[in-house]
Amino acid sequence: MRHSISLLVLFFTICSFGQKEFHVFPIDGKSIQGSPNGDGSLNNPWDLQTALSQSSERVNGGDIIWLHKGIYTGKFKSTLESTIKGKYISVVAYKNDKVVLNGNVDSNKNYVLEVNGSNVIYKNFEITFLGNFSRSKSVKNFRAVAGLNHMKGEDCKFQKLVIHNVPGSGIGSWKATGGSIIEDCMIFNNGYQGTRGHGVGIYVQNESDKTRIIRNNIIFNNYYKGIEVWSATSGTKREFVKNVSLTDNIIFNNGAPTGRPCSNLIVASGDADGINVAKNIKVKDNVLYHNTDFTDFKNFGYGNSLTLGYTPKALVEDITITDNVIIGRNNALNIMHAKSLVFKNNTVYTGYVHLATSSLPALEMGRLSFNNNRFHTRKTAGLRVLKHKDYKLSDWKTTFGIDENSEWKQLKDFQINPVLKVVELKTKKNHFNVALLQKEGKDVTVDFSEFDIEEGSSYKIYDIENRTVVVKSGEISKDMKVTFPMGLKAFEKPTHNTMATKTSSNFGVFRVEFETPKKKEGFFKRFFGWLF
Repeated sequence: MRHSISLLVLFFTICSFGQKEFHVFPIDGKSIQGSPNGDGSLNNPWDLQTALSQSSERVNGGDIIWLHKGIYTGKFKSTLESTIKGKYISVVAYKNDKVVLNGNVDSNKNYVLEVNGSNVIYKNFEITFLGNFSRSKSVKNFRAVAGLNHMKGEDCKFQKLVIHNVPGSGIGSWKATGGSIIEDCMIFNNGYQGTRGHGVGIYVQNESDKTRIIRNNIIFNNYYKGIEVWSATSGTKREFVKNVSLTDNIIFNNGAPTGRPCSNLIVASGDADGINVAKNIKVKDNVLYHNTDFTDFKNFGYGNSLTLGYTPKALVEDITITDNVIIGRNNALNIMHAKSLVFKNNTVYTGYVHLATSSLPALEMGRLSFNNNRFHTRKTAGLRVLKHKDYKLSDWKTTFGIDENSEWKQLKDFQINPVLKVVELKTKKNHFNVALLQKEGKDVTVDFSEFDIEEGSSYKIYDIENRTVVVKSGEISKDMKVTFPMGLKAFEKPTHNTMATKTSSNFGVFRVEFETPKKKEGFFKRFFGWLF
């Protein structure tokens, strides 16, 4: 007994010299209220804005701000900043508490949460609008609001956030945010209706030499585009659309809530001076999809999944597109204005692959490197340089000396492994994002044997489009295989929207959560396991 007490004293002594923990409750909480007059203790907690306004003298790297269960109504600005090298401040939901930031208040601020500091982790909470609000620009006093507005602050992490039903973009992360990471997030149903849809999933820029990382996010059904690596600005004489890595994201059906599909991903700049061009952007292992009828071999209609370049005055440079699945309608792949590019090992399903004539010089000079791709187009001559010529793959190879090991097939011959992607969340062991494509909408079996999952582990499967409902549960058997149900009908519509429909039955995106069979825990694990 004395030995155990000594260990406890030692444990708390170590903790007292390490991280500090602070607690936050809603200012209008039912049983416990946060207060601007609190001290951040569990007995006297802060309200959210007070917590986010703390100086680095009070809250610094290694410290945790726990957000307790509840709805936090308001618009909030964080100036938290860690000044300790290599250590982050964490703003995170307490244990498994459901924490919701509700921005539906009368305010002239254009965000639900704005971030203005470096080296802070924001993790495991929701950002949304609750209740009645307008999604129409034509309504008097309408105000567009972003879910998360990352104005400045390098090396931040935004992890396992759920950003949805905000009348604007999900995330805007601007040029002074180098080195920041967005991962394991769900961003959907954001935006509003004007003359076209407005509001993208993620709008990202970067002026730093540090790489921005966007990985393993699920982004869908936003009113405009999925991800914009982009700037519309001319005349700045500065470069801030550069050094971005997009990996393992599942991006689909953006624009669908307006009835007008939009680009799932665009990498471009509108700089008329040709200085602020998109450069050093890497797009790897992503799934880009628009609703497609695989029995219709004409594949007409707009449904762009990837666009590179916006104007011939700002050709994209040093772009790498590898190992992606790019599926859409007539114009699923638009390589419009490119100076230098690597495009390898991609699967493309489209009416035509489109290139603008501004990319022709780079093609002729060997600056566009294509190989090991699988093209599926409507016509044999499916590689189109607009206002110039349509090429068969054989002519394409001999004319430009590229795509030597690539192949072309007609749309009717399209075949693909139905398991497009299985990626474990970096922020939660044994939780996975799964993307499946089965042309007839039949159920798909996924093999999890390459992952560290114990036989007999229980699992729950959620359809991302109906994310709070368990669509299947069970225990994984010795063969480590789980069958996923396709063709599900129920889905979470964007609030105050009558146009949105469920994704085609041939495509499904899921979250599966495995839980290891419980074993007898030791003393420290029982009492302190939730801390680790």
